[in-house]
Amino acid sequence: MLKIDEEMLKTIADLHEVPQGAYNIRKNGSAMGRKSTEHIQIIPKDDKPGIDIRIAPNTKNESVHIPVILSESGMTDIVYNDFYIGENSNVVIVAGCGIHNSGNEKSQHDGIHTFYIEKGAKVKYVEKHYGEGEGTGARILNPVTVVNLGENASAEMEMVQIKGVDSTKRDTTANLEKGAKLTITERLMTHGKQFAESNVEINMNGDESVCQIVSRSVGKNDSVQVFHPKVIGNSACRAHVQCDSIIMDNAKIASIPEIDATNADAQLVHEAAIGKINSDQLLKLMTFGLNEEEAEEIIVQGFLK
Repeated sequence: MLKIDEEMLKTIADLHEVPQGAYNIRKNGSAMGRKSTEHIQIIPKDDKPGIDIRIAPNTKNESVHIPVILSESGMTDIVYNDFYIGENSNVVIVAGCGIHNSGNEKSQHDGIHTFYIEKGAKVKYVEKHYGEGEGTGARILNPVTVVNLGENASAEMEMVQIKGVDSTKRDTTANLEKGAKLTITERLMTHGKQFAESNVEINMNGDESVCQIVSRSVGKNDSVQVFHPKVIGNSACRAHVQCDSIIMDNAKIASIPEIDATNADAQLVHEAAIGKINSDQLLKLMTFGLNEEEAEEIIVQGFLK
C-alpha cells in the first residue's frame, strides 16, 4: 500500500491499520483487500462490479469497512453494493471515497448502495468523500443511496464531503415501514468553482415511522450548492427537515425543502436558513488575537461538526 493510499484511508474511513472486522478495500476498480467474518459475509457480484454484504440476524456490535480510493487520472469507476442486514442486528458500516488526481483528466467514482434493513435491525452508516492531488483533472463523485427500512428498523446515516471534490451529485431515496426510524445528516463544504447537488426523497409508508434530515453546509469562493430534500407522508408519521448554510464570497446556495402529506395524520415540518457568518462571533474571536481568516475557519469548522 502506498503512502498516499494510507493517508486517504485515514481521512475517509479513520483506518490507521487493517480493521479487525469485515472489510473490502477497493482501489482503482479492483479489490485491494477483503475479509469476511462469521456473521458478516462479503461476496463479489458475478454480473457487475460490486459486492453483496450479508449480515446475519442478531449480529451485535460488529462493523464492516468498505472504502474506495482512486489514484489514476482519467479513470471512471462504478460499483454496485447491496447490503442485507438481518433482523435485530446492530452494526456499523463505514464507507467513503478518496480521489487523488495528479493528472489532467477527470477521475470519477459512482457508488450505488442499496440497503435492505430487516425488522428491528439498527444500522449506523458513515460515508466521507474527499479529493486531493496537484493535477488539473476534475475529481467527481456521484453517490446513489437507496434505503429500505423494515418494521421497527432504524438507520443513522452520516454523509460528509470534506474538501477537494470538484463536482458531486448525490441522490438518496428511502422507504420506511411501520415504526421505522431514519436520521440523515449531511455536512458539506465547497470552495473554488466546485458544484454540489443533493436530492433526497423519503417515503413514509408505515404508521409511527419517524424521519429527521439535517443539512449543514458552507459555500466559499465561486462554488455552487443545491439541496433538495423531499418527505412524503403516506401514513401517520413524523418528519422534520432542517437546512442551515453559511454563504461566503461569491458562492451560490439553493435550499429547497419540500414536504408532501397524503395522510391526514402525517406531521411534517421543514425549515431552512442561509446567511453570512455572524460579525459578533468574528469580533469576539479576533479579540483573542486571531486574524479574520483564522476566526472564520474556527467558526466554519464548529458549524460543520
